[in-house]
Amino acid sequence: MIYPTLEKLATLRLSAMEQEYRRQLELPAMSELSFDDRMAMLVDAEWLARFNKKLKRLIKAAHLREPKACLEDLDFHPARQLDKGKVARLSDGKWIREGRNLLITGSCGTGKTYLASALGNAACRQGLKVRSFRVTRLLTDLQIGRGDGSWNRLMAEMKKPDLLILDDFGISPLGALHCRDFLEVIDDRYGSKSTLITAQVPVSEWHGLFEDATIADAVLDRLVHNAYRFELQGPSKRRALPEGVAAETL
Repeated sequence: MIYPTLEKLATLRLSAMEQEYRRQLELPAMSELSFDDRMAMLVDAEWLARFNKKLKRLIKAAHLREPKACLEDLDFHPARQLDKGKVARLSDGKWIREGRNLLITGSCGTGKTYLASALGNAACRQGLKVRSFRVTRLLTDLQIGRGDGSWNRLMAEMKKPDLLILDDFGISPLGALHCRDFLEVIDDRYGSKSTLITAQVPVSEWHGLFEDATIADAVLDRLVHNAYRFELQGPSKRRALPEGVAAETL
């Protein structure tokens, strides 16, 4: 019955279970285990393989700027003022399921993008859909989309992820058209999906980045009031890094 069983597992595309079954057949000590124990090992092997495939797919689709970033490698040096307790509370992804926002501000090189990517990675590990964009590129794509007919499709993509990461907000002021597009993105997600924004500019100065003050009021009303915040401090972590060493591992 062994070889027909292996063939059936392959036909059913249970490749990890098939490999685990072959491994067990090659180890005489496995005969000492109960049927329940061996069955549990087979199921665990298949479950883990499928989980890893799904995770790889989610991380690839997320387009994180730091795809290998993880919360375990964060630098909690006191100068950074990065609250360990807050990171721990956000690590379970509950804030994403509740549709809460997260705003990360700080000077250039303080690790905003890494922290955002690490939280995005953690969300992917919990089976949540994540998508990351640089704000300037996203707004440019939306502006182009108004001309080539892809605007509605792009807006629909912005609404789908459980967590939308908008990196480098406020690099340049938002003109009238960009203001409207940015409001559309935030408004479509308000109350149901989470948005994470990183910026060098303090939140208190965001209003002045919008050419249209009315739209600024609407955007900030939807973003700020239900948001968690990190205000990173300290010197740039990009200064004189050894070759091949990630900033957060120092």
